[in-house]
Amino acid sequence: MHERSSVGELADRLRRELNRYSPGEKLPSSRTLVERFRVSPVTVSRALAQLAAEGLVVTRPGAGAFRARPRATAAPAGDTSWQEVALSADGAADLVPRTVDASGVTVSLAAPPPGVIEFNGGYLHPSLQPERAMAAALSRAGRRPGAWGRPPMEGLPELREWFARSIGGSVTAAEVLVTAGGQSALTTALRALAPPGAPVLVESPTYPGMLAIARAAGLRPVPVPVDADGVRPELLADAFRATGARVFVCQPLFQNPTGAVLAADRRGEVLRIAREAGAFVVEDDFVRRLVHEDAGELPGPLAADDPDGVVVHVGSLTKATSPSFRVSALAARGPVLERLRAIQVVDTFFVPRPLQEAALELVGSPAWPRHLRAISAELRGRRDTMTAALRLTLPELALPHIPSGGYHLWLRLPDGTDETALTAAALRAGVALTPGRPYFSAEPPAGHVRLSFAAVAGAGEITEGVRRLRTACDEVLPGPGNRSTRGA
Repeated sequence: MHERSSVGELADRLRRELNRYSPGEKLPSSRTLVERFRVSPVTVSRALAQLAAEGLVVTRPGAGAFRARPRATAAPAGDTSWQEVALSADGAADLVPRTVDASGVTVSLAAPPPGVIEFNGGYLHPSLQPERAMAAALSRAGRRPGAWGRPPMEGLPELREWFARSIGGSVTAAEVLVTAGGQSALTTALRALAPPGAPVLVESPTYPGMLAIARAAGLRPVPVPVDADGVRPELLADAFRATGARVFVCQPLFQNPTGAVLAADRRGEVLRIAREAGAFVVEDDFVRRLVHEDAGELPGPLAADDPDGVVVHVGSLTKATSPSFRVSALAARGPVLERLRAIQVVDTFFVPRPLQEAALELVGSPAWPRHLRAISAELRGRRDTMTAALRLTLPELALPHIPSGGYHLWLRLPDGTDETALTAAALRAGVALTPGRPYFSAEPPAGHVRLSFAAVAGAGEITEGVRRLRTACDEVLPGPGNRSTRGA
């Protein structure tokens, strides 16, 4: 059993047993709990820490754990109804009202209920994360001279240099800012490049977290359709002319959610069209390090082919490591770099130095290329397992593109399928998936779902998850494939 689930189960059992002890009475020793529940000392320690955080247990170093004394009676709840008026007045005069809707992001952040297979996850399963390498890197980083001091606001020079080399071309360390994860970098970029009320061109479909950033900033997302070769240049040019937009946000490599790679003959076209429109291209290069081993040579970032400062590049280490390893980079050239730097400093000051030092230790260690090779092979295997299971078990779900990188598949549902009903039925069947609607900034052309193969434990869980999804589809899908129709 995975460590996290063991911690939760042990905490639940100890919570139920607390009534056996008087307030202030000592609980059994950690050794006793280890032997009784057949778990590791780390699991016991974490479970007790969880109960301590809930105020149910008090731990005393060298003495043990004790049942906490009852808290004083809580004060009566206040009346917060006045906030409805205050919050509804916020932005009332804005040309484009700001809306903060985190639902498109939380669907891939929230842990599913116990026993539910996580096809909606946006990060590597813990078994795929380089936990030992990260722990060793963090340990070494903490011992570096000055590791706990204030870093340069732009980021550690050595880390900026590493990101610059990763981007390639003529990008230099002086054109790189270290940021706290890709979401933070995208937020900084959109705030820097577009004033409230402005249109911003986005791929359709696209990453819901970016749409949420834009709307929270009072921007107006305008969709530009994507096909198997990425964004369509002729429609991008039309959108720039029609809207006067000065920003286009794209994911040229393994686009989320379609998995498309921007075709070689479109790369220059996209930059030319944006340059003629006097616009920036925000390149979200979020998943470059999750390439599958059968992908062949990857195209470089757009930023590497951009001497004129059209591209603002976002690259991150998070997807290839852990959701908590939030280290990324913003790269830009020209006057816009100073604006990006100013916004980042105002918003966050800087990325904590120990985390930057740990990133340097990690990417400079022999464990880093080993990890990248391992996940490259593992993700290919998982992708193939899920693809084969879907074709065998759910042939009515269209899979127009099989990506050679990233961590998910994008499936089109049969016409007339209710996405919301399918999502709910799947959860009842024991599998969590991501509905397609939040990926579209306007009305979608069809129903879709996104299935992640990276957040699950392995191939067996993928096969079982598809089997459960078959059960949900039999309940919801229209037409002759429906179980009730077949049984009639």
